Amino acid sequence: MTADALTAPELTTGDLPAVVLDLDLAEPLPAVPATGTDGRRVLRAWVLVRLFSEPLGTVLTGVPETGLAPAQLAAAIDAELATTLAPRLADLGLSALPVDGITTAAEPAFLARRREVLADAPPITVVVCTRERPGALARCLDSLLTQDYPDFKILVVDNAPVTGATAEVVGSAARRGPVSYLKEPRAGLSFARNAAQAAAAGEIIAWIDDDEYADPNWLAEIARALAEHPEADVVSGVIVPAELETQAQLWFEQFGGHSKGRGFRPDVFSPATAHIQSPLYPLPPFGTGANMTFRPGVIERVGGWDTALGAGTPAMGSEDTLAFTQVLVGGGTIVYQPTAITHHYHRRDVEGLRKQMIGYGAGLTAAYTSLLLKRPGLLWPLLKLAPGALRDLTSKDSLRVSTLQEDFPRELLGANRRGMLAGPRAYLKGRRAARAKLRGSR
Repeated sequence: MTADALTAPELTTGDLPAVVLDLDLAEPLPAVPATGTDGRRVLRAWVLVRLFSEPLGTVLTGVPETGLAPAQLAAAIDAELATTLAPRLADLGLSALPVDGITTAAEPAFLARRREVLADAPPITVVVCTRERPGALARCLDSLLTQDYPDFKILVVDNAPVTGATAEVVGSAARRGPVSYLKEPRAGLSFARNAAQAAAAGEIIAWIDDDEYADPNWLAEIARALAEHPEADVVSGVIVPAELETQAQLWFEQFGGHSKGRGFRPDVFSPATAHIQSPLYPLPPFGTGANMTFRPGVIERVGGWDTALGAGTPAMGSEDTLAFTQVLVGGGTIVYQPTAITHHYHRRDVEGLRKQMIGYGAGLTAAYTSLLLKRPGLLWPLLKLAPGALRDLTSKDSLRVSTLQEDFPRELLGANRRGMLAGPRAYLKGRRAARAKLRGSR
């Protein structure tokens, strides 16, 4: 995300920080009114820009008091994405971005390739791990059941339920499509992930969180990545905001959201790229657990999901980070496929964001703790990378803070650092708790 193409007014109580738009340049560009449907003043427009369904990038632009006219929106898109747009427009015989849509007599190459992939699509199992969030789960399942993909099924893992709400949602969804239910009584996201892994052994597994919804072509674009990269062990996609209705949500996007440093350029991380991008630090922009797909046997190869990490543990997260890192240090390949999109509902309140920042910090150093306990030989390579990590924590121009605006509360960065300091101890505490749960289930 970049600075506003048009300056937005200062946020006041009752304003809408940003309206989220998903626009395809093949269609006429809309006007963006200055007043939202709920009557609030719209300060910005956050735009996911596509061309014939292919995502090209995002734009954040201010919305004037008179609203944002289609020509102004086109100018903001062109200013931010000119380098990406220019060759695509030239292929269509255009020198500038039109506001009234783009037509072509030929099938765009992007759509033609997707159609080829769908003709020989592999079966995919989609897993949603959840706990007592029936409304969010129903929304997520609705998006999955409308996927434009010929061969998939959905497994919902109900983690340590206290009510029957999740089972009811799954039962309703199962009447409309291939949705099944699995209960994992031991609390913790990694326990739920391991239960799903056992239930879907030998299958391609795509993971999505319950507080997201999937793009209609999410699975198709995962399949495209698998087809174009037969060496890929893991495919990760991009996660964009579903809404930016509160200041906390906008601050989270400033910090980088779920796609920090990734953008919309496909990438591959493997032993061949280790001299360019260390698999240890800074962590490669390989994605997150809210949008990831593993080929059969990959998770088993790295020892399963670490049950001392993830939501529901003292470390609060990073079971995905550890798994990605283990794949890379073990000689595997991760493909970043930004056309595989999910939409995430960020935490709406500042306190929730503060806890998330603490969790990100704790989870990161907890994952490193786990990695070192599993592979002590990595201690020296990590120590050599430590000075760079320290500079990134303190430098004003590091990737960690380069996207932050002046209004971003620096206390949130402090919360993130406090989490980092607490991570190793949190991991050890979580490991003892996980072992107790395993003993209790025997």
